Amino acid sequence: MNSKIPSAVLALSMAGVIGAATATTAQATVSGDGGNRIGIVKADDSGHVKEGGLSSTWVEQSSGIKQVVVSGKRIGVVKGNGDAYVKEGAVDAQWVKEATNVKQLALSGNRIGIVKADGSAHVKEGGLSAIWMKEATKVKELELSGKRIGIVKGNGDALVKEGALDALWVKQSTNAIDIDLAGNRIGVFNGQGTAYVKEGALDAQWVKEATDVIQLELSGNRIGIAKDDGSAHVKEGGLSARWVKESSDAIQIALSGKRIGVVKGNGDAYVKEGALDAQWVKEATNVTQLALS
Repeated sequence: MNSKIPSAVLALSMAGVIGAATATTAQATVSGDGGNRIGIVKADDSGHVKEGGLSSTWVEQSSGIKQVVVSGKRIGVVKGNGDAYVKEGAVDAQWVKEATNVKQLALSGNRIGIVKADGSAHVKEGGLSAIWMKEATKVKELELSGKRIGIVKGNGDALVKEGALDALWVKQSTNAIDIDLAGNRIGVFNGQGTAYVKEGALDAQWVKEATDVIQLELSGNRIGIAKDDGSAHVKEGGLSARWVKESSDAIQIALSGKRIGVVKGNGDAYVKEGALDAQWVKEATNVTQLALS
């Protein structure tokens, strides 16, 4: 999600709590659409998911993974060797192998998206065994939300399509580091760390949201950012609503419905539910990635 690495992440990497790849590689699709699942990747590369309340029990999903994604009743992982698996239903459902040589996985509704090691982006729609459709080449990030697909290409161009898998791409921005989608909102931040969000049609006007941003997340009518100084902020309502500081020493933020999650510099993961000033619940330690469904 970023090219600017906060000092907290570098400190974790140097201390051996997380690997260098985690410190320098973006993990997209960490925010959801109001589900009740939470996923984590721990420093030992194990993946865990819980379902229900914030104090429910973790269920280990897999070992040797580098990304976990939770969306509705689907759970996806990318293993260290690039194999991508998705399961549907209960948290202990059987895995279905989706692809090899994968560097990023995205889920939304009945769509699954991947970016492969060669930079090609593919999306399938329907069942877990549906046919892949190649969407683009030279892609460094892919995002899915409903009937929208967003990508950032290697040259920094951000594009979004809406509707069928073979719909036409609409260029949204240049010099983009990250793109995020939620409903009819699109967000990007650029190489200078400036974040913008638009709402409505694909050709809607951008609203400048913040500067010094290293991560941008959208869910419903909430916008979340992690800043270069380690602070995490969320706003709720219109694009010009006021920011509320949620945490300091944060290396990652995730949103889903009324839930907000952060990973702190020491690897502790916290989630809150309800108002922006709700109390945090500590979920896990030694966490390198947090995802909300």
